[in-house]
Parts: sequence; C-alpha cells; structure tokens
Amino acid sequence: MRAFTRWLLLLSAVCAASASAAPASREPQIGYLFPAGGRQGSVVEILAGGQRLRGANRVYVSGEGVHASVIQHYRPPRNLQPEQRAELVRLLKELKEKRLAKLPRNARYSNLRLPGERYVPKGKGKANAAKKKQGQEKKAKNKGGEPAKKDPATLPPHPLLRDLESKGLRALYHVAAEFFDYRRRLRSQPNAQLAEMVLIRVTIDRGATPGDRELRLGTPLGLTNPMCFQVGLLPEVREQEPNDPRTYDPLPKEPTLDLPVLLNGQIMPGDVDRFRFRAKQGQRLVVQTHARRLVPFLADAVPGWFQATVALYDAKGREVAFADDYRFHPDPVLFYRVPADGEYELEIRDSIYRGRDDFVYRIALGELPFITQVFPLGGRAGVDTVAAIDGWNLPLKRLRLDTQPGGPPIRHTALLHNASVTAPLPYAVDTLPECSDTEPNNDTPTAQRIVLPRIINGRIERPGDIDVFQFHGRAGDHVVADVQARRLHSPLDSLLRLTDASGQVLAWNDDHVLKDGHLHPDMGLLTHHADSCLRARLPKDGVYYLHLADTRRHGSKAHAYRLRIGAPQPDFELRVTPSSLSVSAGRVVPITVHALRKDGFQGEIKLMLKDAPPGFALSGGWIPGGRDRVRMTLTVPRKRPSQPVALHLEGRAQVGATTLRRPATPSDDVMQAFLYRHLAPAQQLMVAVTKARWFPPLPVPASRRPIRIPAGGTALVLLRAPRDAARRLHLALSEPPDGVAIHDVKPVARGLSFELKLQGEAAKAGFGDNLIVEAFADFQVRSKGNKGGKAAKQTRRVSLGTLPAIPFVVVQP
Repeated sequence: MRAFTRWLLLLSAVCAASASAAPASREPQIGYLFPAGGRQGSVVEILAGGQRLRGANRVYVSGEGVHASVIQHYRPPRNLQPEQRAELVRLLKELKEKRLAKLPRNARYSNLRLPGERYVPKGKGKANAAKKKQGQEKKAKNKGGEPAKKDPATLPPHPLLRDLESKGLRALYHVAAEFFDYRRRLRSQPNAQLAEMVLIRVTIDRGATPGDRELRLGTPLGLTNPMCFQVGLLPEVREQEPNDPRTYDPLPKEPTLDLPVLLNGQIMPGDVDRFRFRAKQGQRLVVQTHARRLVPFLADAVPGWFQATVALYDAKGREVAFADDYRFHPDPVLFYRVPADGEYELEIRDSIYRGRDDFVYRIALGELPFITQVFPLGGRAGVDTVAAIDGWNLPLKRLRLDTQPGGPPIRHTALLHNASVTAPLPYAVDTLPECSDTEPNNDTPTAQRIVLPRIINGRIERPGDIDVFQFHGRAGDHVVADVQARRLHSPLDSLLRLTDASGQVLAWNDDHVLKDGHLHPDMGLLTHHADSCLRARLPKDGVYYLHLADTRRHGSKAHAYRLRIGAPQPDFELRVTPSSLSVSAGRVVPITVHALRKDGFQGEIKLMLKDAPPGFALSGGWIPGGRDRVRMTLTVPRKRPSQPVALHLEGRAQVGATTLRRPATPSDDVMQAFLYRHLAPAQQLMVAVTKARWFPPLPVPASRRPIRIPAGGTALVLLRAPRDAARRLHLALSEPPDGVAIHDVKPVARGLSFELKLQGEAAKAGFGDNLIVEAFADFQVRSKGNKGGKAAKQTRRVSLGTLPAIPFVVVQP
C-alpha cells in the first residue's frame, strides 16, 4: 500500500471518532503580563493573560540573564458553585480572624467584615448553629441512621485563591471583593482574549542588562506573540487592593513607601489606584509611567490603549500636580519640585475610567534622571558627535553619540544615573555633509544659504518661529526635503513649503503618512507621524526657498529637527510579519515582507536569510519592482531544533552602481481601536519548529525560476509529486492577488500541473508576485446519527500544508 493511501486511512480512522471536525485553531495569544517586569537579582511570579494558552510549558525571554518557567495554567474563571461559595466564605472568615488576633486590640478592626461574609447578630450565632444541628439529628433519627457528613467543597483553581494562608488582611479583603462584590463584577465585561492565565516564575540575574525584553510562551498550538517584560534597577512593589481614594477604616493602612521605587499595578473598570510615599523638601521628583509602552495597541478599545493619567496629592488631600501624557506620548510623565517634607499620594487611573486586566502599568517614582531635550538629533557617520542634553536630575549636560560607519541609520542611547536608566533616546546617522541652522533666518531676506545636498540640524526655538533656507537649483532638478523630528522623539509637528524667488508655493507637506489612502506602515508605534517630506521638480534655473515651521506655531529648545535637502536618495526599509512562527518539522509557513520605499525607489528587492542554521530556506524571496508587500514562504528543517530559532532576513537592491543592504525588522500586524492597522516592531523573528506530523510529502515547484506569463495570456505550472499523492490532492491559492486564479489541476507524468490565469491589473506586463499554494486531501468519517438512526458518512477536506512559494512575472507577449 502506498504511503499516501496509508496516511489517508489512518487519518480517517482518527477523525471518525468525532462527528464534526473542528477548524484548525488559531495561534495562541498573550494579551498582557502582570507585573510586566522585575528588578535585577530578583525572582518574581507573573501572570500572562490571553487565549489558547492551555498546555503552555515553555517560556522564552529575549536577551541574556532572564530565565522563566511555567508554574500553572488557569482556565477561564467561572461562577462558583453554592458549596464552593460557602467554603470560600468560611475559609476567608477563618483567615481573617487569625489576622485580627495578631493585631493590637482595636475596636476599629473588630468591625471588619469581608464582602460576602454574612452578618450574624451577636449572641445568636451559637443558637442558630445548635438549632441547625438538632434538625439534622432529628432527620437522621427518623431515617434510622447518623447524620451524613459532607466533605468541604474544593475551591476552583484561580490565581487569587493561590496561597491564601500567606495573604494579609487587605489581600483577603481583595479576594472577597473579587468573588462577592456584585457591583464590581457587573462593571467588568468578560473578554475571551484575556480569559486564560498562565502563572510564570521569572528569575532575573544580578547582571542582567536593564531595559525591555520580549517574553513568549511555548504551547501545543505553537509560539505566542511577544510581550514586553522590563528588567529594572529600582526596588519594586506590587499594588495591594483596595488602594483607591475611598477610606477603609477597618483595614490597617499600607506602609508608606520610601523613594525611589517602581510601582506595579492594574486598572480595572472604574478603578483608581493610590500609593502613599515620603518626600523631602527640594526633591525634584520624576514620575514616569509605562502603560501604553507595555501593551501598545488594543484592537477593541477607544482610544486603542490604556490612556493613563497621574496626579500628586499632598498630606491635606489637595492635588498639586497632574499629567495625562508627555508631549505626543500617551504615557504621562510628571515633574514636581517638593515644597515641604511630608507624605504625598500618587494617583493613577484611566482618563475615562475604563479598565480591565490588560490595563497594566509600571511607574518609576523618585529623583530619577530624565532627558527632555537633545541637540543635535544625530550626526554624520565617522564624525565625532557630542549632543547637548537637558532635563531633570542629570549628572552631565553632554552625551557622546556612536556614529561609527556601517551601523543602522537610526540608533539608540541612554543615560545611567542613581540606579536608574533613562528611556532609550533615538538619533540618526547619515553620510551627507551637515550644518546647523543660523539665526536670524525667519524670512526670505534673511534666509540661510546652503549648498545641496545638506543635512541641517536645527530648532524651532520659540512659538511662531520659522526657519528659511535658500539654495540654487537648475531646471528639471528633482529636490527632496525630508524632516526627521517626531521619529526622533522631538515634539516638533513640522510643516514644509517650497517657494520660488517670487514667493509662489511650488510644493508643501504637513504629515507624510498616507500611502494609497492608508496609514503608512512606517508609523510603527506612532499614531501621529508629524514628520514632513516633499519632493518637487524645479521649473527653472534660479533661487529657491524652503520654509520649515511648526503647524501649531509651538516652539522651544526641545523642538529640534534634522532636515535633509538634496537630490533623491532612493532607499527602502523592510518589515517582516509575523514576529512569531510555529511550523511542523520539515514543513513550510508563509510570511509577509513589507517594503517602505523612499525617494521614488521602485526597483526589485531580493530577500535572503542571513546566517540561518542549516535546513532553513526562503522561497519566493523577492519583492518585484513597484510592489510594497509580498508573501513568501519559509521552509524549516526536518530535524527539530530543541529551542526556537531567531532568524534574520536581509533585503538587497541595486541603485545605480550601489548595492543597498537593509535588514527586515520583525513586526506584528496589529489593529488599533477597531480600525487602524500598524506594523508594531519586535526585537526578534522567532521560529519554533514543532514535532513533525506524519503527512505525505507535498508537491514542490518543478523550477525555482519565476514563471513568465505573457500579458493577457496563461501559463502552465508544473509541480513534482509522487503519482499516488497527485491523484488525491486538491490545490487552492492562499490569499492570492486580485485577478489571480488557478484552473484545471490534474496529475501528470511526474506530479501535478495547473493553469495560471491573470485578469485586471495582475495581467499587465511588469506585474510580479508569489503564488502561495495550499494542498488538501479528502477523507470520510462517520457522524453520530440521531437516536435509533444510523451513522452517516461525511466527506471532509483537510489541509496538508503549504507548498514553497512560486514566483511569477508578467511579460510582454
């Protein structure tokens, strides 16, 4: 019996036990981590909330010095049964009494009742219990036996119910409120995307590099998406509910915090969290919030992230400072000079009082270093560059930038001070000549003269300021003016205008973010790009003026920019999605590569794996000229690696005599606020090779060369496959371009063939793409019949996997 037939019979036997074959599960997803970080040299237990996490048994953290393991998986919580509710009330009450017995005698504490705890008037509890016991004995006597003893109900597995014996009074109150406060439960809306939880133990080495890491879970369904996990340097505390502004007189107060400290918490619907701390006169406090940074985009919320606000209150309860963002960043940063010694309270909430499990935050609080302005925002490759910095609690005013040749065009630096690290500062490195803007240059008579090409490091230093630059151009020259500001964390919202000597506007641009009516994929985590870019063809020889301003007429020393003026520099950037892949050993998985073309570059880009382990192969590794997005396939080795593998893709293109080499940044295609899509960058492209399933060998393209199809015509595509498999296989295109279809699939001498037909735009000469073909097989199962009826046979079609990508190009007939 041939291999394919044996496999088909085996698959039919396995599936016949079920009347209905469920569709293939989607990938497992993590929606949040709580807490989303830990301190160097500590061991922390965190929760990962998401969906399809059952069976999670591995944890993968990027970088060195962080190790993690799975403790337990929790199913979506359900309502407690009456017996379970009674048992939980009894247990909480018993633990409460133990905690109260250890406290000094105080009438305030004696009045403490937990949510759900029934109130029994004093002196009547024993009488009620005796009466109930007499009733049970009488009932048993009538039946001629002893009263039955019931075993205590088993509490369901839930993170809040774990290790109850070690919880304090406030923690017990919080547990009772979560299970028995109906008002709180009514405010919460069930969310299947966050319903499952995995408890993880994370060990952080003392020498672990501080900063953002990526945490993924390995599950039977594959590798999850990455989530941000931060390694910090400050002492950390975790919020203990209840900690909102309401008073809880019967509860002992939480200890007052000493600074510096890092606060971890979650905001639930209508929740407001407060933390009490000591501060001294003259302290320059920085309150830096990480909320959106931890979970950048929420698909089903408006706004599409946790929009945190923070406020400071003095000992009299007066609000003394407030922040709801930091410039264009949704995460607020609050600055405050302490006027007097005393206790203060920090409050955090959502701006419109939303909340749920993925509204996670980390707040760094203390006299921490924070950079508010940098100049210049970069330097020329190979030229020693020192940037002037300013801000709060900085030990120095200048910071050296790494401008060594050969590195990426956008780089990052940070400043370490007082056991804290500033947020990473982006800066640009280019090869063009540079200069600084020179005031006054606010109009055409005082315009600063420059020679093209040139990069200008400048500032819009005051409200209403305009920087004007004068250059000489020739008829027919193409000129590009590109601003880098918002991409480098400058608050400048730039506006560019190009005029001739008479003042006529030849071109202008505000936000260069639209691509065919859609948000440009280069936006990444930005929701307002705000950087301007214009391209114009000069009509005649003469003098031209470029005007740069802030659209809102704002200005300060922080409103810095880098302005490139000159001939077009064709270039590109690449993004590859998704950033986590799971595929059976020896099989094929599709990926998508996006090209961000710059300065009119429309050439072909070739993709290849860089320094990949043996057995990994890329098929269809090209982006045809003019295309911005192409799907291709990755084949993984038959020998399964013991750990997920980090792969690197590189794109190469020819621009004149120069070969451009650009890395493909791993990204995830995510949705924001029900509508907008973003390519959110990740640190690594991780591929998990799962255990091989016994599938028959799939067809492969007979040739690696692109199929050439005459415009308006058709082409015959040949696939190599065993004859037995070819007769039983069905083929279908996966997400084909518009107008691309296959017909007349049939077995041939050495495999399969099908006819490729193109219509519309896809049929025009020059169009190119990859065919992603999926193979299927039919098998029969017996479904369960009705009562007294016979089982009926049903035919089901099962996917066997994806074939290596087949490139094609349309040519002139």
